[in-house]
Amino acid sequence: MIINKLKTEVEKIPLSIFNDKVDGSNLIAREIASIITQNNEQGERTVLGLATGSSPLLIYKELIRMHLDEGLSFVNVITFNLDEYYPLQADEPQSYHQFMYEHFFNHIDIKKENIHIPDGSLPAYEIDEFCANYDKKIKKSGGIDIQLLGIGRSGHIGFNEPGSTATSTTRMVKLDELTIEDAANDFAGEENVPLRAITMGIKNILKARKIFMVAWGEGKADILQKAVEKDISANVPASFLQNHNDVQIFADEAAASKLSRFQTPWLTGALEWDDQMKKKAVIWLSRKTQKPVLKLTNADYKKEGLTELLKTEGSAYNLNIEIYNQIQRTITGWPGGKPGSKDENRPVCSGTFPKKVIIFSPHPDDDVISMGGTLLRLAEQGHEVHVAYQTSGNIAVFDDDAHRFMDFVKGFSKRFDIAKDQINELHNEITSYIKAKDQGDENSQTLSIKGLIRQGEATSACRFCGIKEENIHFLDLPFYETGNIEKKPIGDEDIQIIVDLLEKIKPDEIFAAGDLQDPHGTHAVCLKAIFEAVNRLKDESWMDDFYFWMYRGAWQEWDIEDIEMAVPISPEELMKKRKAIFKHQSQKDSPVFPGKDQREFWQRAEARNRETAKLYDELGLTEYEAIEAFKQYFIK
Repeated sequence: MIINKLKTEVEKIPLSIFNDKVDGSNLIAREIASIITQNNEQGERTVLGLATGSSPLLIYKELIRMHLDEGLSFVNVITFNLDEYYPLQADEPQSYHQFMYEHFFNHIDIKKENIHIPDGSLPAYEIDEFCANYDKKIKKSGGIDIQLLGIGRSGHIGFNEPGSTATSTTRMVKLDELTIEDAANDFAGEENVPLRAITMGIKNILKARKIFMVAWGEGKADILQKAVEKDISANVPASFLQNHNDVQIFADEAAASKLSRFQTPWLTGALEWDDQMKKKAVIWLSRKTQKPVLKLTNADYKKEGLTELLKTEGSAYNLNIEIYNQIQRTITGWPGGKPGSKDENRPVCSGTFPKKVIIFSPHPDDDVISMGGTLLRLAEQGHEVHVAYQTSGNIAVFDDDAHRFMDFVKGFSKRFDIAKDQINELHNEITSYIKAKDQGDENSQTLSIKGLIRQGEATSACRFCGIKEENIHFLDLPFYETGNIEKKPIGDEDIQIIVDLLEKIKPDEIFAAGDLQDPHGTHAVCLKAIFEAVNRLKDESWMDDFYFWMYRGAWQEWDIEDIEMAVPISPEELMKKRKAIFKHQSQKDSPVFPGKDQREFWQRAEARNRETAKLYDELGLTEYEAIEAFKQYFIK
């Protein structure tokens, strides 16, 4: 469902913003299908410029459905793909050639001779001629009717990296460091990512009659804002789309979150001043003026464009106190409620004590990384704390760790004279496989060992935090157990596992990861499963006084205006949290999937927690060593 299609005065490219990427993708697919159908009826062909990566996947899925269920024909369609890594053979799993056939071409009735994808296997001396011919083929076909684009974190469209010009044509390019980082997971490490690519140029893209660009997820928010609201710049190649007369951007709420219409809507047009918007505006003003909330003046509000808000409240004095109190009430040292307290303004009322609490952790370390201080506090304050690890995290363990643990098992069996022959045979089989296998390949045995490594680390961390071993739950949701980075869609089997756990424990309070910048999307999938499970149980009587809190992981933090519970962490508790994170030794120093931030997880967590505390301090609240932040989810 489109939630906002109006273009503000600061936006230089039209946007359609959706609740989620499924709705947006389906709309794009229908637009493409409509043009194809119209051209088919007139006996004309349709030329599509196609993109790869995660952004267009749902579009291709819907077009396939329309082909199979509604008879949409691609017989008269010609396609030109934007790009390909170089050097890379077409049959390698990371190639865009493989991607397109696997996710689209193999499932529709397109003619093979109408498919055009840059060839990453050519010798270097043939590249220039190939690129020139690629442009000629586009021109000979009549030009591109619809160009589909994603946007990279570097601002690239295709592989037109920063520095590309509006006159660039199909050519060989050097990949930006951000692009290489983003591709690292697909290639099992940055060192395996090709340094170059062949890409259609910006000049080619801008010649398309219609352009659809998609942006999904919070990871695209910063660059989308620059492309849409800032001046055209070669440093942000997507900004060249401002010069096209028929371009439309499709984004979800997360990708659009940094646009001025959401960050500072009072500067882009009229709006209704509800409580959340007032809080957002006052916090923004406090940070912009570098004044604590209670020191803001009428003059500050007027100078920064908040006169309308001032009129609705009467004076800065009253408004400041109102917002200060709202922020102050988010702070609590009792995340499970303070026994015997009558303070209804606390994030969690006293109510039942001790509470039954479930902390859902997508991977076997997100709990202590993201909310280790709060976990420790809940356990120390006497609540019945359960930790539920939703996935095994088995692909995030180095082969060397698996080899080392097999050496331990072999030594253990020898020392204690237990199943020596059987263990020795298994050791030889597994270690031989590890030595011979290609990077990224896994079999069920190595995955099982890696899963056990992570399970043992999680158990050790929970034990350190005072969690009873019978309260540690390894759910091993089936969607994750593919053995590859790419996972299956969430299914009913996954949801039912969570439903069963909730029904068994009947918690008073749950915590779940609301971090949507996890590199593989696992956090988002795990959260979706919890939402669905809770929704199925919402009419149960034990959910009448139920709290559902979302924390964020190693990748990001809630905006301060969205924080609804802030748990202060003392220096001693922060050190204890660090030690809990250290129990996850396979993820320490240099994890398999570090993401964009090269710091260790404990370093990121502490920096983020200290930064949150600093923000509260700057707003005029009590100064704490660190703060863990949560946002409440209300069941609809």
